[in-house]
Amino acid sequence: MDSDLRRAVVVTLGELGRSDDWRDRADAGHSLAGFAEMQEAVEPLLGLVLDPGDTFVTRRTAEGLLRRKDKAGLAIVASALAVAHDNHADWIHTAIVDVFSIFSYDLDEALRLCEEMSGDADDRVARGPVGCTTAWQRSIPFSAPHSGGGDPLLPLSSGHPT
Repeated sequence: MDSDLRRAVVVTLGELGRSDDWRDRADAGHSLAGFAEMQEAVEPLLGLVLDPGDTFVTRRTAEGLLRRKDKAGLAIVASALAVAHDNHADWIHTAIVDVFSIFSYDLDEALRLCEEMSGDADDRVARGPVGCTTAWQRSIPFSAPHSGGGDPLLPLSSGHPT
């Protein structure tokens, strides 16, 4: 892996993320999510999740981070959620539902990571998982962590047809 090239990409995407055009910022956030494990990407990503100009940037960036399904992406979303205003929080919750409401094992892993992060030294990271867990409970009402029984590939549901 060429760390110099990766840093150059993060810098370039960070610049694109400061564009006046919401489409550029949304593309930058989605693409920059692929580099969330790099310290240089964390602040630009937080800024894009909390984009003051357009909540599509919020949703697109949060979704990209959550689709990583790892601690790096989830920590950034959790940190943003800890300080987000209602409108941004609603779009972050939408991204959470979009990413984690299909397979129970994805939700289980995200909840495990949230539990792990709740002890983080960074207060934003430590407070954020509470918001994520609340979002799942509020937005995915029929979900429950996969207990090993049943088929983890089945969609989460109440078991009743709608």
